[in-house]
Amino acid sequence: MQSLTRFFHLLGFALLFCLAVVPSTCRAADTTPIPAIAAAANIKFALDGIVKNFTAETGLKVRVSYGSSGNFVAQIQHGAPFEMLLSADERYITELNKVGFTQGEGVQYAVGRLALVVPKNSPLALDIELNGLKALLAAGQLERFAIANPDHAPYGERARELLKELGLWDELQTKLILGENASQAAQFAISGSTQGGIIPLSLAIAPQFQALGHYLALPSDLHGPLNQRMALMPKASPTAERFYQYLQSDAARAVFTQYGFGLPVN
Repeated sequence: MQSLTRFFHLLGFALLFCLAVVPSTCRAADTTPIPAIAAAANIKFALDGIVKNFTAETGLKVRVSYGSSGNFVAQIQHGAPFEMLLSADERYITELNKVGFTQGEGVQYAVGRLALVVPKNSPLALDIELNGLKALLAAGQLERFAIANPDHAPYGERARELLKELGLWDELQTKLILGENASQAAQFAISGSTQGGIIPLSLAIAPQFQALGHYLALPSDLHGPLNQRMALMPKASPTAERFYQYLQSDAARAVFTQYGFGLPVN
């Protein structure tokens, strides 16, 4: 009997130690699935803030991967387990919806803009008509200029449209450095490896980028619209659905506005 009592005393002590000292190994793990979200690289800084707020308010988590919208479409069509896509161009959501990869047509969540950016030691002058870029080209002094790859990155496609509108596209062909997505293009544009670039305004105004360079917002009438749309995938979890709704809240819209996005008129 004494040995049995001692056993239970030791068991109680062990349980208390387990709960107080090593809860991560003794308590049941949180089994709530964390949905995988695919998001255009241009919304990284805004969405990081929104995700943080969402988790603080709801206790729920999401895992975000950033990249080019076109590449994500290809991945989703080949079975990538994303539960939501936040695209930089609404046409990608339309394409996915036509072949049954989304829950309906989704909703527009933001309107993007382009910016001309330069590293702080660049000789490239900032102006909305890109006369500084024309001057460097004419003088043979432009070495490298960055944009996102226009073949699969919407912001690169719109940058190409703008450069063509201003008669600069052909001259720039041998000078272009193409980022795999908008975020990589932004890194090229202000890292000192180029003399500047055209990137999303939402990245240019982020403190991390302003510390390294200067920017100027470019007119939206020189290129097609950057209507950014999101949609849930057919097997989206309740957490993904909750996040989708949160992205349409006033709190989330305020963060998008802070990073230079326009808001859709619903």
